[in-house]
Amino acid sequence: MRISRTRVVRSTIALTLLLSGAMLAPLGAAQAPAAAQDPAAALQGAPGPFPRVSLTTGRSTILPTEFDITRIALTNPAVADAVVVRPREILVDGKAPGTISLIVWGAGDLRIQYDLVVEQPIPALEQQLRQLFPGEEIAVVVNADAVVLSGRASSTQIMLRAADIARAAAPKGNVINMIQVPGASDAQQVMLQVRFAEVNRRAITELGASLFGANRNWIARGTTQQFPSANITDEDFVFSDLLNLFLFNTNFNMGTLIRALKTSGYFQSLAEPNLIAYNGKEASFLAGGEFPVPFASGATGNITIQFREFGVRLNFTPTIAGDLIRLHVRPEVSSLDFNNGIQISGFRIPALTMRRAETEVELRDGQSFAIAGLIDNESQTDTAAVPILSQLPIIGSFFKSKGERQERTELLVLITPRLVRALDPDEVPPLPTLPGQFLPSGDDIGEQIQGGGGAIDAPPAR
Repeated sequence: MRISRTRVVRSTIALTLLLSGAMLAPLGAAQAPAAAQDPAAALQGAPGPFPRVSLTTGRSTILPTEFDITRIALTNPAVADAVVVRPREILVDGKAPGTISLIVWGAGDLRIQYDLVVEQPIPALEQQLRQLFPGEEIAVVVNADAVVLSGRASSTQIMLRAADIARAAAPKGNVINMIQVPGASDAQQVMLQVRFAEVNRRAITELGASLFGANRNWIARGTTQQFPSANITDEDFVFSDLLNLFLFNTNFNMGTLIRALKTSGYFQSLAEPNLIAYNGKEASFLAGGEFPVPFASGATGNITIQFREFGVRLNFTPTIAGDLIRLHVRPEVSSLDFNNGIQISGFRIPALTMRRAETEVELRDGQSFAIAGLIDNESQTDTAAVPILSQLPIIGSFFKSKGERQERTELLVLITPRLVRALDPDEVPPLPTLPGQFLPSGDDIGEQIQGGGGAIDAPPAR
């Protein structure tokens, strides 16, 4: 009886579908793949997969059916909304990304189920990248905090240009570049080998003369005040500096002081720091020191001391871009300058002579670049002369003085980035050791005690 009743039910369902005009497949055909299944060919109790309907957020689509619709249901109206606009048409609106189910009922036992897939719309930035770089598999995900680039690019230059375009499109957002390129390294740490070389040349030339004389009848002295001269008191001469040449005639009590001096100096400084930084993180180096700077705080006038740094400094931020290393470097060399310092509340505060450069470069592993041409030339000439007397022929040179100072400083910075990784325990090289014993045997007081003694009483290790 059960078998015959089941056959009657199936015959009734088949007759009903045939009368309604629906082109439905037999019940066993429900197990066919979704690509070959008619959207209206889903009966009650038929297993999946269900027909797939795809749309993007903010877009709508018309879903037709092969039968008159009596009722519909959605699992999550927040993802998509559906409205029956005609007896055999459903208007589906995408609201938010996600996947939900849409069930449609018809007359009798007709029923069909769909999978509604609402996808995120393609951002305008991704569409722009597809137009600029056709054939590249670059995807863009935009949220409130960042812009994420993913996919694959055929070269490092395309990957970097895509990131630059994303930064220009979202200047206030954080761009995360996850585009993969062929031949990229898995290393995420960069070691920077830096060489600082500073050369300072200095030359000073001074030339001047001072005449003086005295007897019972007259006292005379001629000087430009640029260099110290003799002081005359009661026919006595007091010299604070004899300068380079000193001539004096005891018969006439007349003399002259001549300053003819030429000095030169040469200074060279070199620093070789090695720094390691993580991808996208800043590292800094300073070889120098700090000098105290007093500050008056509040109405009480209390003096507080703050320290300012000087010396050889390097700040850099590496960005690993495929097989390239993009570096933002800022080398700086500063030194104390007491000649241009100031004096506050009895404290002598020096100035700083500084040379600084800031740039961005792209290199491969092991390549080098140099920052040169940081040349500082200083030339100073001071002249002094006595009016009228300095214009006399021959003897006019005794009433003139001149001082010249020339200084030239040149700075060279050589930078080499390298991709590095941590060493495994079996790769660590041994530390340097002395070939012999640091202390000769017999000098330890413990060895002089009967029975022996020492800092460690444990038996020796085998």
